[in-house]
Amino acid sequence: MRKPTAQKRHLQRGSKRSSTVCLSGRKCCEHPVVSVIIPAMNEQKSIGYVIREAWRVHDACEVIVVANGCTDRTAEIATALGAKVLQFEQSLGHDVGRTVGAEAASGQVLLFVDADMKVGHKQLRPFMNAVLRGTDVALNSYRGQVRLRQAHPVVLAKHTLNSMLKRRDLSGASLTAVPHAISREAADIIGTANLSVPPLAQAIAVRSGMKVKAVYEVPVGRLNRRRTKLNGQDLLQQVVINDHLQALAWYLSETDPRAGFSDLDRDRNRTGRWGK
Repeated sequence: MRKPTAQKRHLQRGSKRSSTVCLSGRKCCEHPVVSVIIPAMNEQKSIGYVIREAWRVHDACEVIVVANGCTDRTAEIATALGAKVLQFEQSLGHDVGRTVGAEAASGQVLLFVDADMKVGHKQLRPFMNAVLRGTDVALNSYRGQVRLRQAHPVVLAKHTLNSMLKRRDLSGASLTAVPHAISREAADIIGTANLSVPPLAQAIAVRSGMKVKAVYEVPVGRLNRRRTKLNGQDLLQQVVINDHLQALAWYLSETDPRAGFSDLDRDRNRTGRWGK
């Protein structure tokens, strides 16, 4: 299999790193089993809860907060709670914090959560435990609202990608959604830069033969805050859809125009009654 080209989104969309604050916290350890990675942008209201729950995931744990262009007290609070804080003056771009956090992590398990979602440690542990037991990529089994008259475009994109990857068993489970966890080895094979494009990372993991499982459901649809729209359009929605298109394009380049699906006995080169 051709090695995927690293996606340099953190260079294309991002900014120069301004400073790194590394203060030892009350539960930091020299050789962590789990690295909890928390991208954050102006989340001072929820970051405290998220960090405290992260510390409770495992006794040998490190917590990494990527302060992504924060202008509030997010970084200050995170530092006070013992997290390793990677601080950037300007926004890096959507999901780039995952790449930055993974590159700074030293744990056997990389557990990804978002700073704006209050998920308890008991809901985080199944993802960590799955990886510790041999799963390479442990996904949130949340599949989105599928019983609506018209499916949400992002939900449809997730299901479409898994179908193309011949993993319909994953339904709408996706690396786009948190929480999820991956092994250190999986991160190295996928390429940490590719974690900035979650659907691409998922496609690489499946194509590489990794053990990818939907292990536990956290209903993030109810936890997601409503995003502001520009002229009635959800710009982030289009970013996520484009990410899925990028993943599909990569997968087709690795297989064939039919993504490895059979064309049965159809002769596409035949001309006849229907014209040339």
